[in-house]
Amino acid sequence: MPNLVLPVAPGRSETFSLSPARAFERHEGPFTRVAYAAPHVVVDASAEHDPWLDAAIDWERTIAFRRHLWSLGLGVAEAMDTAQRGMGLGWPSALELVRRSVEASRDFPGALIASGVGTDHLEPGPGVTVDDVLRAYETQCEAVEALGGRIILMASRALAAAARGPADYARVYGRILSQVREPVVLHWLGDMFDPALAGYWGGAEFETTMATVLDIIAAHSDKVAGIKISLLDKDKEILMRRRLPAGVRMFTGDDFNYAELIEGDEHGHSDALLGIFNPIAPAVNAALGDLARGEQERFRKTLAATVPLSREIFTAPTRFYKTGVVFIAWLNGHQDHFTMLGGQESTRSILHLSRVFRLADQAGILIDPEKAVARMRHLLATHGVA
Repeated sequence: MPNLVLPVAPGRSETFSLSPARAFERHEGPFTRVAYAAPHVVVDASAEHDPWLDAAIDWERTIAFRRHLWSLGLGVAEAMDTAQRGMGLGWPSALELVRRSVEASRDFPGALIASGVGTDHLEPGPGVTVDDVLRAYETQCEAVEALGGRIILMASRALAAAARGPADYARVYGRILSQVREPVVLHWLGDMFDPALAGYWGGAEFETTMATVLDIIAAHSDKVAGIKISLLDKDKEILMRRRLPAGVRMFTGDDFNYAELIEGDEHGHSDALLGIFNPIAPAVNAALGDLARGEQERFRKTLAATVPLSREIFTAPTRFYKTGVVFIAWLNGHQDHFTMLGGQESTRSILHLSRVFRLADQAGILIDPEKAVARMRHLLATHGVA
């Protein structure tokens, strides 16, 4: 098997030998868990554009990756933070992405797709009111529904800035939920993913904010399919999961503890809506197939092997996790370059990316080790690492 020299500390490198490529057993389903992967977007690196300012997207490669996920039985959570929503992907491009993905999903009977709706075309500021936030949500909801899309109601930076307490959140979410055509997935994104969302739901303590969210869900449970929480705290997720109304799903967004949360306990389990499912999709397909057949040990072994990789990709500052996701897509040949919207490929160090490379190999998700090594050597050279 190939090997290469990887940096392990400033000024120190070691030879790393890769494992043979792993062929995950492929399952057609049905699965006993609903599993959405949040996919990234592929930049058109050859386009004439200003990389920090413009969203030049390679639509063919971007949609091909969604097809890859659907072929593995996973749903697509479109235009979410993994697609750099709010970090390079603006609302006009997000809407075009939703349009193209909804259209492509029709080639996969029964394919799951839900799309992020937010207020990111509304710039937060002292003059922005809660009514402005409401209108912004309505604009995006109407646009996505007009395309035949289902909605993931994303957290709003503008609402976090404009709201004065839980009552404002109840008012905004109550109004939007009363208007949507089909049940939505709510999105509780912790401030480790987006510092602008600190204090979301109008409180600082988890128990208080959870009560606010549960009250909103209870008042509109016919319009809430589930809630995704990304707090990287399994105990908080389990506590809330046990208090959800019947029929409302908990979608784990915990990229640290997803394996045990998906498996569940005697009280229930979490479904999944995860950015890490993007790079580890073949392993997820295999693990969910094992779980559906009652083979818990195989499920645990397969998915547990991916957790160290996920914890490294999502290490603080967590909001830069997208870089690791796109890095693995490049290593695995889903795109021909390691370039991101807004130059976000520069947000992680070569030491971090080297750790991601090792852990991806150990998790068995490098499809072609020879290609991965060749690409990693190229990246190391550009960073001055011999």
